[in-house]
Amino acid sequence: MSAASVEQPPFHDDEPFSLTAIADEIMERHPGYRVEIVGGHLLVTPSPDAPHAIVLTDLMIPFLAAGLHGTETRVLQNVGLWLPTGADDYVIPDLVVVDADIKDHLVERGAYDPVCFRLVLEVTSGNWKDDLKTKVAAYAEAKVPVYVVVDRKHQRLHVLTDLDGSEYSSHRVHAPGETVTLPDSIGAEVVLDVARIIEAGRP
Repeated sequence: MSAASVEQPPFHDDEPFSLTAIADEIMERHPGYRVEIVGGHLLVTPSPDAPHAIVLTDLMIPFLAAGLHGTETRVLQNVGLWLPTGADDYVIPDLVVVDADIKDHLVERGAYDPVCFRLVLEVTSGNWKDDLKTKVAAYAEAKVPVYVVVDRKHQRLHVLTDLDGSEYSSHRVHAPGETVTLPDSIGAEVVLDVARIIEAGRP
């Protein structure tokens, strides 16, 4: 999911400046908004539209059918991932495949150690550049093995794999009419129909 601007809350002289405090205040003033901190910057996302939610539900089906929500892995939505890019950095991916023992790896603020994450998936909303640029670098730095982006603006599916240091060395872009087999490192074979995914996400 991508970010949108939101009115910055006023600072109080008697409170120490911190991004986490600002994030908390934004969420309190704007229920339903998602606030993330990446590289010391706030990313604020309004509530998703219905097609965004439909895509996520449709995407869960092949992951569940492959048996990825079981004893070894779990398929989850909106789970926090703690980032190594800054002291307060964290993101809340749209969909993830994680190790089943994720509950044992809580860092803080509802965000978990990235070592638990086998795949992260984002569905773009307004500012697609965050998912295709800012978060690419952040997820690579966190060593997430597979990053998938449903790019609703350009009607494409991006699959980033093969970490080389703190970068993905493989970035494949798929168009409607293609099928995509995700790396078996996520725990099972999952095949995605790009046309069906893109159609489900049309506004």
